[in-house]
Amino acid sequence: MPFGFSGRRKSNQARSLAGQDVVGLIEPGVEVEGKIKVSSGMLRLNGHFKGELDSLGVVVVAEQGEAEGQIRAKMVSVAGKVKGAVHATELVEIKPRGVILGDIHSPALAVEPGGFFDGQCHMPAPAAGTPASPPTTPQSTPRPR
Repeated sequence: MPFGFSGRRKSNQARSLAGQDVVGLIEPGVEVEGKIKVSSGMLRLNGHFKGELDSLGVVVVAEQGEAEGQIRAKMVSVAGKVKGAVHATELVEIKPRGVILGDIHSPALAVEPGGFFDGQCHMPAPAAGTPASPPTTPQSTPRPR
């Protein structure tokens, strides 16, 4: 269920999912090839897309959705199948039965049980001035002899 979408059509869900206005729906039976640019809001892909998808908002690849090519967005949720690179500035999530076959570039990745990922994951280093927490090691107390 990407960002709380259950597949049941409710008017409030159709208007706003994950705090984003739905600006595009590609439903089963629709095939699109080329380049899609979205300036804000959410694009829900539940059909077939081949090409480049650039969004400043959220991209949801729903259960019947298939994407071949590159996806760039703020957040990407995959419950369908993606073949290609996924770039997200905030989060990539793979839902149960979701599949990503390609590299992921994101500061955060969430893979739910049943989700599948085959590729490399590239996470940026923490920003300058943000100290990375060192690994913690258990402190041992000296024993009296």
